[in-house]
Amino acid sequence: MTSETTSQPTPDQIRRAPKVLLHDHLDGGLRPGTVVDLAREIGYTGLPETDPDKLGVWFREAADSGSLERYLETFAHTCAVMQTREALVRVAAECAEDLAEDGVVYAEVRYAPEQHLERGLSLEEVVEAVNEGFREGERRAKANGHRIRVGALLTAMRHAARALEIAELANRYRDTGVAGFDIAGAEAGFPPTRHLDAFEYLKRENNHFTIHAGEAFGLPSIWQALQWCGADRLGHGVRIIDDIQVAEDGTVTLGRLASYVRDKRIPLEMCPTSNLQTAAASSYEDHPIGLLRKLHFRLTVNTDNRLMSGTSMSVEFEHLVKAFSYSLDDMQWFTVNAMKSAFIPFDERLAMINDVIKPGYAELRSEWLFRQTAAETAVTSNSGSTEG
Repeated sequence: MTSETTSQPTPDQIRRAPKVLLHDHLDGGLRPGTVVDLAREIGYTGLPETDPDKLGVWFREAADSGSLERYLETFAHTCAVMQTREALVRVAAECAEDLAEDGVVYAEVRYAPEQHLERGLSLEEVVEAVNEGFREGERRAKANGHRIRVGALLTAMRHAARALEIAELANRYRDTGVAGFDIAGAEAGFPPTRHLDAFEYLKRENNHFTIHAGEAFGLPSIWQALQWCGADRLGHGVRIIDDIQVAEDGTVTLGRLASYVRDKRIPLEMCPTSNLQTAAASSYEDHPIGLLRKLHFRLTVNTDNRLMSGTSMSVEFEHLVKAFSYSLDDMQWFTVNAMKSAFIPFDERLAMINDVIKPGYAELRSEWLFRQTAAETAVTSNSGSTEG
């Protein structure tokens, strides 16, 4: 529940608060100006706009269609300009910089290596270029007074047949920047069980993976991702709400699957703005995250695709603060949930929580207390002068 001890954070406090991001697509977060620059460099003429500002608007409007399939079409343009080593390094470095500037201290950013081979790169060269970019971005962020750690998630496209190959690639690079594995793409007609060999391989290797499930498709997608494939986390998982009944008197009843997800503390990678765009939710106020928070599911807040959604972690939290009157305590709860659910060793997660996240929120809460004290002192002072 929202804490009674702190007020709602300001936009500036939200931006400065330490945040953890688990669901962000590299090809969905490019700067519009970078898309234009890279298109010019490689002679790509397919962009609908060449002015960065207008192009940014086009991406958001094209994605705001209510259809996941239409939403995914926008990636044709970003992937088209991410086909060289130099482009991948630049995009990854800017990604880390942008996230750090927004207060993100840890991020797992996903991409599909198989989508970046059109100009002759090998899968290994793609991974090494992106890893190089993330490290460069971390260095630039540090030089600008920010600190961030970025891990990669290698994604296989669920409509293709390379999942095992990409899973093996993720395992080879697990100690050099790759945190885990994922499958993505249109859910309907492409169940996660098509890629059981990849998931069985990763489990044998004691590796981590998340699965896009419960976004455009319903409970069967979630059930298969968990009970057949053994996912550590659910990408989106918003449709778990379909297994929860709310009676007229407010009584809440969880179905078997919803109870399992909550009781097993399975992390849900919620992406509110993206869910509105793909019609998985009708408004921020009606987004299932509100009820799921009250029911204590392990929720995390994420951006999904910053370019297409015109969003950031700060923007996502601003919407949630406005919709549900969340406080800094709530923000910390979401952030700690995300850090607990990250694909890095336990001791490193714990250090991030105790040494970075909790102190960061404590400092922001102290600002609120000092402001309250100053305001009360001013009121008392003004009252006294009036009486005199």
